[in-house]
Amino acid sequence: MQLGPSELILNPDGSIYHLNLLPEDIAHTIITVGDPDRVYDVSKYFDSIEIKKGKREFITHTGLLNGKKITVISTGIGTDNIDIVLNELDALVNIDFHTRTIKTKKICLDIVRIGTSGAIQADIPIDSYIMSEYAMGFDGLLHFYDSGHIQVPKLPEAFVKHTDWNRSKSTPYVVKYDDSLGAQLMSNRIRLGLTATNIGFYGPQGRKLRLATQDVDLNSKLESFEYNGIKITNLEMETSGIYGLAKLHGHKAVSMNCILANRNTGEFSKNPSKSVDGLIKYTLDKLTS
Repeated sequence: MQLGPSELILNPDGSIYHLNLLPEDIAHTIITVGDPDRVYDVSKYFDSIEIKKGKREFITHTGLLNGKKITVISTGIGTDNIDIVLNELDALVNIDFHTRTIKTKKICLDIVRIGTSGAIQADIPIDSYIMSEYAMGFDGLLHFYDSGHIQVPKLPEAFVKHTDWNRSKSTPYVVKYDDSLGAQLMSNRIRLGLTATNIGFYGPQGRKLRLATQDVDLNSKLESFEYNGIKITNLEMETSGIYGLAKLHGHKAVSMNCILANRNTGEFSKNPSKSVDGLIKYTLDKLTS
């Protein structure tokens, strides 16, 4: 079946609509970062850069490191942007833009998020690294897709009961990382965790400036939740969308989190740039060694 012009939207040069990329512009190993400036922080370690393209907040560099082709792309903040980036990355490798048809032979991408995050448990040190073994989404993105078969059962129900979750909010969902890619990136420097993906930075993460929040005890409920030994470790804004859409498309995904804040103790990193740079170098080494 041919995809219509309003479904698969291409630019005049044949590139995918938002990312402004052609199929030959990307590698099969993708690093996603939220901040467009962080693309340069990653690609500066490449031995060479072949592609530099951008549109809106979506900046892409593709290059070589230790003989391996890698793409780094900025997503901006939030799972709404992840919906654009993950779907268009998949289209670049699994849809024929000339015939506008889905390819029979599918390509599997390795997708690694390098992002910043806030810890919810007091014992998680500032500047440490967490790999999201599970992602719990408060965003609702996955509910728009036929996704029940990829979701982790029972854990969300236990969370809803524990927190007395307001039913007017989106129902939480949980997706697991890719085990094989996670094993490649793992070491004794990394802590596994359950990452909560929020739909905002202030109220949804319990921050109060001038507006009152609906549940003033939400963060303490997040901290105290436990299910079969699994606790929520950290908060951020993209991982659940990456895990959900990657798994639905047949790609592998892992989220690497640099802990810059501890919401329990009130601490914040004294040198966030150095900490994030350390995670970038660690991840690149694991991907290319």
